[in-house]
Amino acid sequence: MISKLDSVLLPPKKFIFHYKNMRWARGRHETYLCFVVKRRVGPDSMTFDFGHLRNRSGCHVEMLFLRYLGVLCPGLFGGGAAGEKRLSYSITWFCSWSPCSNCSTRLAQLLSQTPNLRLRIFVSRLYFCDMEDSQEREGLRMLNKAGVNITVMSYKDYFYCWQTFVARRLSRFKAWDELNQNSVRLTRKLHHILQPSETEDFRDAFKLLGL
Repeated sequence: MISKLDSVLLPPKKFIFHYKNMRWARGRHETYLCFVVKRRVGPDSMTFDFGHLRNRSGCHVEMLFLRYLGVLCPGLFGGGAAGEKRLSYSITWFCSWSPCSNCSTRLAQLLSQTPNLRLRIFVSRLYFCDMEDSQEREGLRMLNKAGVNITVMSYKDYFYCWQTFVARRLSRFKAWDELNQNSVRLTRKLHHILQPSETEDFRDAFKLLGL
């Protein structure tokens, strides 16, 4: 199945280049998406699949993943015998960039139509989210309201991806300079995007206390 997508494992240099959470990510015009798909087949058993994709021919990688959704998640939309229960799936993405506003809208619409699908997204960097009135910010809020757990990647997430999606052989994951600082900075920024009123309330409280 995975061979029909991209090769299963990423070259180490390509992973580092595209997933590095640097403040100014110049030249990173592609988005990479590493995924894990899980399906519970019994009370004590679970099947899973994994791989990675990147955007191709003008198609954003999130929409490209949806093209393969029926293959990766058979039975997600039903289609079996009458009255047959839909299968439930849990999908985790590790994305080099957060989704754009259009992809966020499409994903939120899909999730509203498939309650048996859960999606969690880890992002290395935030895409066009610097402006307060950015459509990309609104898209992330839409995903959050649709039940998507959006998280900025931390060291342990990069380590997991290195172990799972990278053709690393015996090489160990080495954190680059300011990985942790940038992860903390982006986490705060994402929290402000998803909970803007709560963040402003804290700021007002700090001002009153003279902090």
